[in-house]
Amino acid sequence: MGIGFVLLIWAVAGTILAGIGTLLFGGLTSLLTRKVTRGRRRVIIAAGLLPFACLIWAGALFVFQALVNEGVLHRDPGLGDTWHCPLPNGYALMMIDVTDQGWVYNPKTQPGDGVGEQDDAVAGVRIVQIAGRYIAGGSDTRSFQHLGQNSSEVDSYFLLDTQTGKQTKFKSYGELLQAASQLPIQLDLKPIDHVYSQYRFTKFDVFVGLLLAIPPLLAVGLLVWWIVRLRRIDETLPQPV
Repeated sequence: MGIGFVLLIWAVAGTILAGIGTLLFGGLTSLLTRKVTRGRRRVIIAAGLLPFACLIWAGALFVFQALVNEGVLHRDPGLGDTWHCPLPNGYALMMIDVTDQGWVYNPKTQPGDGVGEQDDAVAGVRIVQIAGRYIAGGSDTRSFQHLGQNSSEVDSYFLLDTQTGKQTKFKSYGELLQAASQLPIQLDLKPIDHVYSQYRFTKFDVFVGLLLAIPPLLAVGLLVWWIVRLRRIDETLPQPV
């Protein structure tokens, strides 16, 4: 599912939720200010527009973080059918369509935007471990046939030296374990999506999350203060006899 289609779904869902929010916020504000004689209309309009303002804010933030993550941090924008992130040794990890297997590769040696299998690139990786300059893992040589089947088959193991770009293949976990013990590396292979989660998210994503939450919460707080203020002011005004 391409990112354009996903964005369309989120836009439709967001518009529907914002419309529901408008009814709830506007109706509740109208109820709370039903005895207010001055400024009531403006606060009801503001309450009704607030959900759509939050939707626009969220959309603008998504575009902002997508540009920074893709263009600066070399990470996926968080939506779509492709997930990728850099690894601390200069290599990268990518998953397409599914998150149970993917690629481990050197982006500097790939000829284009895609990933082709070569000595410093491994396809069908299901389990992986980053150990300094080395990447150890297990792959499914028939990953294409198993695509979308939630298969956990691993029939080949590898040890990749990221400094030389040399890949050593092993037929069994025992052979990999023996080779790793000579480096020495304490093997602790994890599913590829776990490793992705470890390196995909940064402090920038925390910053964006705060930007997503704090301004709308402040806006809601301001709306509450406005309603309370109108009610108090109205109570101090002379009442008609």
